[in-house]
Amino acid sequence: MTVMDDWVTAACAELGLDPAEVSVPTVLDLAKDVAHQVLRPGAPVTAYLLGVAVGRGADPAATAGRLSELAGTWPVELGSDRPAGSDPAR
Repeated sequence: MTVMDDWVTAACAELGLDPAEVSVPTVLDLAKDVAHQVLRPGAPVTAYLLGVAVGRGADPAATAGRLSELAGTWPVELGSDRPAGSDPAR
């Protein structure tokens, strides 16, 4: 097991969730897309929003896909506290 596996297992136990229902790669890919294409602090907020939506019955993979697509089309000038021409991954 990895540290991530251990963490997810422990966090799921704490919250009464089944770790088998948690798609870590889906959440990490979504967070990466938002962090790199919108802004870094948006990544954990978006992961939380995904969780709220899933808790209300949304399909996790489809919802993550919609949010990743939104991040991919996000205009740089709207998602920026960074100077023009700077690396969006920073």
